[in-house]
Amino acid sequence: MKICMLGHFPPHLGGISSYSYLLSRELVNRGDKVCVLTYPHENISDIEGIPVFTAQTVNIKGIRGFLFSISATFKLLSMIRKYKIDLIHAHYVMPPGLIAVICSMFSGTKTAITIHGSDIFVLARKPLLKSMIKFILKRSDYVFVVSDSLKENVLKLGIEGLDDKLSITYNSVDVERFRPDQISTFKKEIHINPQKPVVLFVGNLVWQKGVEYLIRAKEFLNVDAEIVIVGDGPLLEELKGIVEFEKMEGITFTGARNDIENIMPSADVVVVPSVSESFGIVILEAMASGKPVVATKVGGIPEVVNKKIGILVNPEDPVGLAEAVNKILHDKELKENMGKNAREQVMKYSSIEIPY
Repeated sequence: MKICMLGHFPPHLGGISSYSYLLSRELVNRGDKVCVLTYPHENISDIEGIPVFTAQTVNIKGIRGFLFSISATFKLLSMIRKYKIDLIHAHYVMPPGLIAVICSMFSGTKTAITIHGSDIFVLARKPLLKSMIKFILKRSDYVFVVSDSLKENVLKLGIEGLDDKLSITYNSVDVERFRPDQISTFKKEIHINPQKPVVLFVGNLVWQKGVEYLIRAKEFLNVDAEIVIVGDGPLLEELKGIVEFEKMEGITFTGARNDIENIMPSADVVVVPSVSESFGIVILEAMASGKPVVATKVGGIPEVVNKKIGILVNPEDPVGLAEAVNKILHDKELKENMGKNAREQVMKYSSIEIPY
């Protein structure tokens, strides 16, 4: 089968990019032919024999997605004709899912859409976008979600016939890339005392990720730990401003990084303070690296985080986050057992299920 992946793909960062890459790799190993259409990036190149193409847009909020929708539709129609594509697999409902459905209407190509979370938790709150999402999902041939919780939310949209074509394909992680014995130079690189514990966050700096609550948790930590925030996004300067204005020490921002496998081994605990979350692939990366996890009881997180590998707290609760981190950092045996259990449990996510 000839498949086009549509949406974020490496070198773009984030969970969607990781998911689409791992799925593409599994498909190639199965014997399928895969190509990719993604957003512009200065370091775009083919990956492991998978041809990667881009459609033009501009990096201006409110315009980026609209222009990409237009340019990617024309580009994809051309690719369908040239490569005889059998299936368009869009990652995220809008704009990739919209582009896939439009191209399907002109070409007859089958479409699959993977819903990753915020496309439902955020976009579907707006009436106009909700109507468009329902149209897209109704016209698609396959719909996949990454957690049971997300499936429940999608079904609440009340789309006729959706249940018959909806299935769960959990996120996965490369357990060879992320592993406990990985040697890290990260602490030395950012000039942190090797003996100082690191509380790590990795992700996009958007409100859904709840990073401000992790920052607020710093004053309630009774361990001299460094909070390291890895990622970029629209809230970066605002979050830095909070730290600077309140003269908070022991918080480091690194910006976006593409070597998370080098960063994870430096962490003592990984924190996922999300306000809303479908699953959180960084949790799997932490588990594969043998790290305990502190996360919020939202979305699909409780489906993967249990008391054997971490601690769940309520969202928007800096005190709760701090108490959980304190508990792990004060108990060496607990920390080591959680890390060991995390590595064992993540093995069931070590390969991605091909959904078609």
